[in-house]
Amino acid sequence: MTMIIDCHGHYTTAPDAHDIWRRAQLSAAAAGRAPPPYPTISDDEIRNSIERNQLRLIEERGIDMTLFSPRASTMAPHLGDIRTSTEWAARCNELIARVCTLFPHRFAGVCMLPQAPGADLDAAISELDRCVNGLGFVGCNLNPDPGGGAFDHPPLTDRFWYPLYEKLCELDIPAMIHVSGSCNHAMHATGAYYIAADTIAFMQLLEGDLFSDFPALRLIIPHGGGAAPYHWGRYRGLADMLGKPSLSSHLMKNIFFDTCVYHQPGVDLLGEVVDTSNILFGSEMIGAVRGIDSQTGRYFDDTRHYVENSALTLEQKADIFENNARRVFPRLDEKLAALVAAPHSQGQARLNGSSALPS
Repeated sequence: MTMIIDCHGHYTTAPDAHDIWRRAQLSAAAAGRAPPPYPTISDDEIRNSIERNQLRLIEERGIDMTLFSPRASTMAPHLGDIRTSTEWAARCNELIARVCTLFPHRFAGVCMLPQAPGADLDAAISELDRCVNGLGFVGCNLNPDPGGGAFDHPPLTDRFWYPLYEKLCELDIPAMIHVSGSCNHAMHATGAYYIAADTIAFMQLLEGDLFSDFPALRLIIPHGGGAAPYHWGRYRGLADMLGKPSLSSHLMKNIFFDTCVYHQPGVDLLGEVVDTSNILFGSEMIGAVRGIDSQTGRYFDDTRHYVENSALTLEQKADIFENNARRVFPRLDEKLAALVAAPHSQGQARLNGSSALPS
């Protein structure tokens, strides 16, 4: 009996008032004015936005727990400045916390960090601490390119990022490397920018020796790791040319990929090339690709179907669906154990392991 833990979910259906306020905030910032008060959003509005959308699909697809973060494309650290970003991050994270409070057996919080071009990491570290210690979040999203497509920030191996890595290790939580909206008209956000940024992040980490300094640091590269698994031989060869150790010892004790790959051959390749101990189940449902595949009749983002139909063993599938997430997100493991020990909702059956893998 295996739980299905989705490591990659975004609140893409937040109440309209939330996004309307964001537009007003940015408009006010551009005009040098204070932003308007944040609107009152009722619990019923949040329930309605979740029950009709993510919760409906979670039930249909048999997913037990989703790690839930603010909508990626609207994190937008390239808009406004660090003060604008700090307030926006706080509002987004507080909305996620309310979802997790209303649906504790279905969602666990992952926070966005306030970032901006040219800004230091003080605000990001402060918000990370607040979300983990104050709101009970289990992870965070880290944007390696706050410029929104400029790619002019230091690489992830640069000491610029070290204070944040120190905090991540202190809190014992992982970071998902996730960019936001693209302000570069030559790069479609989800079709080009996201995948390019994932691939760039992997290569940056390959070129450096970050995990020698932070052996406990855990980073998730989403969307199947970008192009890395498809070009694994290239990266193995580059590691050799650059005088680095093998990928397995140099990177893969600390880097994890998710299954947000929207066709069967892609997930099959991921499982064949990358050790399954480095793969987390993820769907990013109601995200980048929301339609139904005419070739299969299923939603493109119904990634559980791909994993189950792969040639992996039941043990490997159990690792991808549950065990790896509990290991990479120890605070999630603690949260799940507490929920099982103190049942109080309809989610209890699944938390006790009722979503069995097919035999």
